[in-house]
Amino acid sequence: MSEQEAFPIKEWAEDDKPREKLVQKGRSSLSNAELLAILIGSGTKRMSAVDLSKIILRDANDSLEVLSKLSAKELMKHKGIGEAKAITIVAAMELARRRKQPDTDEKPTIYTSRSAFELVNPYLGDLNHEEFYIILVNRANKVLKIERVGMGGITGTVADIRIMFKSALEHLATGIILAHNHPSGQLRPSDADLQLTRNVKDAGKILMVNLLDHIIVGNNTYFSFTDEGIL
Repeated sequence: MSEQEAFPIKEWAEDDKPREKLVQKGRSSLSNAELLAILIGSGTKRMSAVDLSKIILRDANDSLEVLSKLSAKELMKHKGIGEAKAITIVAAMELARRRKQPDTDEKPTIYTSRSAFELVNPYLGDLNHEEFYIILVNRANKVLKIERVGMGGITGTVADIRIMFKSALEHLATGIILAHNHPSGQLRPSDADLQLTRNVKDAGKILMVNLLDHIIVGNNTYFSFTDEGIL
């Protein structure tokens, strides 16, 4: 007798049913709660993995974007989510985020602030802390490298101009685009953002590496220094 014959689907545990649905009907047939249930594997004595997943998603405003920003510690506040399950969810969300990142071997070309935003949003859009990236381009505005040059907390980050231009000179870049995120979603530049931009622009003039733009990312939209005429 096969394993499936010994344990008919109707006798499977509630936590196993999303797996069977995926096998029989395909991954697109599953709800977000069912997919999350597969990740966490089991629920509690009082609720199935699917019910627990619905609660987790409800507390994340039924938003995968909000869920992707939760830390393992925050996920563990839910009864039935221990460290191993929380880490599994965080890892899955990070893989999904990285999947959106562009293949830099394709060497895309930056035409507008929108194209710069679309290039860095996969790196910055889902973060709950600030990170700072640079995009290095050649004379044709073809991307040479996308590099993280700073990482901070919820309210700010420190980006070292020397590291930026060291990388720019090593890659023979003629242009540089700054990009960082505001986890709060407030896109207006801070005084520190404005000062850093001025300093980078001045340093670039000396080294003949033009500052083309500074993009602030938040809530799947952006602020462009160039578009706003303040570069």
